Amino acid sequence: MVFVDIKLACVDCGADFVFTAAEQFYFVTKNFANLPKHCKRCKAKRNRAFYKPVRPSLHETQTTCAECGLETTVPFTPRQARPVLCSECFHKQKVAS
Repeated sequence: MVFVDIKLACVDCGADFVFTAAEQFYFVTKNFANLPKHCKRCKAKRNRAFYKPVRPSLHETQTTCAECGLETTVPFTPRQARPVLCSECFHKQKVAS
């Protein structure tokens, strides 16, 4: 079977893109039935949107840093057993370790 480059139009942006012979061969070997509908740029944009990690909403708590005494916000509910540090004091302690 001989494959020839085909010019297709993207359904999202309307731009023309080339469906190369190598891509056609790949589609045949994977038994894909349909032609591609999106250009590479729109396909990449769709993949980024689909696979974008969703960060769960964090419960932020106002508290006082146990080391420097400044008011800070932390993304968790502090327990009485452990001291809470602001980000600067936390990084200082982490570097010192």
